Amino acid sequence: MGLGAPEIILIIIAILLLFGGKKIPQLMRGLGQGVKEFKTAQEDAKSSVKED
Repeated sequence: MGLGAPEIILIIIAILLLFGGKKIPQLMRGLGQGVKEFKTAQEDAKSSVKED
């Protein structure tokens, strides 16, 4: 029970309609930066737990 190809295509179409083609790169860049910050914070938390 996950997302299949038709659902993913529908989501992509909805995003394109909502934000337009020009905003997509900015959104993806912001999303990538957010994921990177989350992973960094996660690694920091793991290392601080290991130190204790």
